[in-house]
Amino acid sequence: MGNNRKKLKPQGSPEQSRMPGRSRASRQARVKRYAKLVLEDGSEYLGWSFGKSRSTAGEVVFNTGMNGLVQALTDPASHGQIFVSTYPMAGNCGVSVRKNGLPFFDEYGIPVSLESGKIQVTGLVVSDFCEDVSHYSSGLNLSAWLEEGNVSGICGIDTRALAVRLRERGTMRGKILVEGKSDVTLNSCVLSNPFHVSHNTVKTFTPLGEAGSDRLKIALVDCGVKANIIRCLLARNVEVIRVPFNHDLGQIEYDGLFISGGPGDPKDCGNLITTLRRAFESSKPSFGAGLGNLVMALAAGADTYKLPFGHRGQNQPCIETGTNRCYVTTQNHGYAVRKETLPSGWEAWFINANDGSIEGIRCVNQPFAAVLFYPEGCPGSRDTEFLFDRFIEQVREAKK
Repeated sequence: MGNNRKKLKPQGSPEQSRMPGRSRASRQARVKRYAKLVLEDGSEYLGWSFGKSRSTAGEVVFNTGMNGLVQALTDPASHGQIFVSTYPMAGNCGVSVRKNGLPFFDEYGIPVSLESGKIQVTGLVVSDFCEDVSHYSSGLNLSAWLEEGNVSGICGIDTRALAVRLRERGTMRGKILVEGKSDVTLNSCVLSNPFHVSHNTVKTFTPLGEAGSDRLKIALVDCGVKANIIRCLLARNVEVIRVPFNHDLGQIEYDGLFISGGPGDPKDCGNLITTLRRAFESSKPSFGAGLGNLVMALAAGADTYKLPFGHRGQNQPCIETGTNRCYVTTQNHGYAVRKETLPSGWEAWFINANDGSIEGIRCVNQPFAAVLFYPEGCPGSRDTEFLFDRFIEQVREAKK
């Protein structure tokens, strides 16, 4: 990597600190290895290694969120990606996990502060990494957490220039090469799908407190379910039956169906698409989020396509058709529905205000609807959490 150092210049150096109060020895220990991000178009970005010192490959995507890095990195929809944070500083709040990197769990056995039990990305790219943690709940700094999770990090990258390249050229495969570590190939990156992240057993979550005779049962199809989806459903006093993405829904009793988000191309979910078509015949209320939106669209007969660089962040504006109201939404997806392929009886529900892509669909004569964004938005925004209330009300009405 010596020749590349002459061509490229990382932002900062071992002798330059952006963290007041750190000794020169400490700074040099933190950035003791060069690292290089290489994209499949041949462009290279030189920086410093942090986290796990290992080379890795993945699909390179960028996220425009100003916070929520920990939640984004543990979102199952991010599985196998090299994640670029466009926000300039990362890690100043640390990570709310145990000293060994394992998450805390709530009374339902759901991870606290994380969207799954582990880091899902294969690499993290930031402009600057903060070693000095300043938050009462932090158990580890970001670098230590990445190392515990066997995840590579690279800092000192001009992430603004990198995001512009990804925006202009589209999402690309890439690899992080760490000085002194074995090389990897671009072909070694994992093309993720729900198989990699879905729980393979059925689990029932029951709300705490006294059970009523009218408590609803929601079947939650786990394509890579985020922890906060389960919390949002339990907060509405419904029993949640989480099932694997390839589970036969005919084997369980439920009042409403929720299909979660997850990674990958929705067209790879052939068995789930067939399962949903059968489920539609029952006319039970169904709701999808993220990947759930896309597989519902395919089950209805529409087509999907890959977006140039996807939508990721907590600041994506979506306009609801009919009301023309704009909501700030959290998103993490790389595919969308082709509007012209929506079959008769289905319509666009939400539209992305930035690029005009469809962010939600609904059936005009059946209680079926879905959105590409995250209504459970964690850590935010929570502008569209009311969609859970709307869905549960539909389930309650259908059961009368």
